[in-house]
Amino acid sequence: MLPRCVIPSRLGRAARNPVFRQQTKQFHYARSSPATQLGYLTATGLATTSGLYWWWSSGKRDGVPQLDASPADNSVVEPPFSHEKVTRILSEEAYSFSVRDIPGIDRHDGAQLASNSPCEDRLTHAKFQSPWPNDNNPWMAWAVFDGHAGWQTAELLENQLIPSVRHSLSQVTPDSDGNKSLAGEDAIQCAISNAFVNLDDAIFKAALEASQSNEPLHQRVRDLLPAFAGSCALLSIFDPATSVLHVACTGDSRAVLGQQQSDGRWEAIPLSIDQTGSNEGEIARICSEHPGEEDICKDGRVLGLMCTRAFGDGRWKWPVELQQDLRRRFYGPAPLTPKYDVRTPPYVTAEPVVTTVKIDPTRPSFLIMATDGLWDMLSSQQAVDLVGKWLSGEARTEKESGTSPAASDKPFNFGHFRDGVNWKFVADRTTVQDDNVAVHLVRNCLGGSDLELLTGRLAFGPPFSRTLRDDITVQVVLFGVPGLQSTNQG
Repeated sequence: MLPRCVIPSRLGRAARNPVFRQQTKQFHYARSSPATQLGYLTATGLATTSGLYWWWSSGKRDGVPQLDASPADNSVVEPPFSHEKVTRILSEEAYSFSVRDIPGIDRHDGAQLASNSPCEDRLTHAKFQSPWPNDNNPWMAWAVFDGHAGWQTAELLENQLIPSVRHSLSQVTPDSDGNKSLAGEDAIQCAISNAFVNLDDAIFKAALEASQSNEPLHQRVRDLLPAFAGSCALLSIFDPATSVLHVACTGDSRAVLGQQQSDGRWEAIPLSIDQTGSNEGEIARICSEHPGEEDICKDGRVLGLMCTRAFGDGRWKWPVELQQDLRRRFYGPAPLTPKYDVRTPPYVTAEPVVTTVKIDPTRPSFLIMATDGLWDMLSSQQAVDLVGKWLSGEARTEKESGTSPAASDKPFNFGHFRDGVNWKFVADRTTVQDDNVAVHLVRNCLGGSDLELLTGRLAFGPPFSRTLRDDITVQVVLFGVPGLQSTNQG
């Protein structure tokens, strides 16, 4: 039973809820006798001392909302999810930009669907002046960040990573003729990698300085949080002068290039490899760095952490003694010990794997970048095929024909997943109806044309939605596919 003193505050919060406000309109105590009113309150569990105080005061003309319907008329039914409502939910955090001033890029779309509250994913995109002298072509960058144990690290990266990489690129040593743009692929990849590592170092330096400073407590805690939490990072940078795309991956977000073949099929070209405890190359690297510690990688995780590379995550990087001190003084996260055998941290690094690919301007192609909330539901090839279907014009054909997405032929519940229904993407459930290609990917990974499955997943809010879906963040960049328009230009 709740303490009596808690009930008024909880009623106050409930009264601010739109659904509760609808319910209050269905009741009217003022037209019934006090005995009837008290009997109803007792039956509904409101007749405590504090509950009666709230009830009696609400009958006075003191500005408190009046309850004005009979108790018998108390049903509140949410309207069913319409196609329009589903699209509004999926598109709430979406964007779309046509690109006019960067050769080789036609458009880029993005979308985000939260499952955590607040969402732990972040995304960003930006144009910036070329770091090479005498190059007037602006470059373009996109990034997605998958936070964990909080959003603070991801938000810091959203604001700081691209500027840090741009600065690092400007420090590249020119070639023998003084030309930075010809300095070499290795030098560029090294500059990007250095920016990642230096930014992670700065996060921990700021945290340690904060822990020893005389700043107000809230300021010190704020500076510690990006080191307590963690985030994966996936960054892509396009140089229009060379048509080269650089992709840097730290963690298990994924980038894939879709390229159309001569027969019309779309080939999925991986631009990153998920860095998790299931990646044999990552396991071998970590074990070689910590010889004799056999249980570091177990059940697809590194001392309990899914990703093998990440920003922040002090529990996998700091000595245990420091973690214990920060736990005592600032209520930091509990150290991994004694559950895990922590001997020689750091076990996790922010150093990215950088891939470079030249975009063929004679072939239609596109880049998909997404956090693992999308890749949990579909494969790289499936995502590429979905974008290919969207580009084929089916989006406009289905939309203009007025056809509705097919619903399940019988009432659906999630127990059907145990009866052979696939909870991941199924090609037979593909639908093409969105103007935004990133929204199109999110819709199809959650159920596509099966409106019962899709709306069932969307009906859950945090924290319950985490059992059905993760935060999902997607960006799609279209190269060599002119003629597509968006609502914005950039």
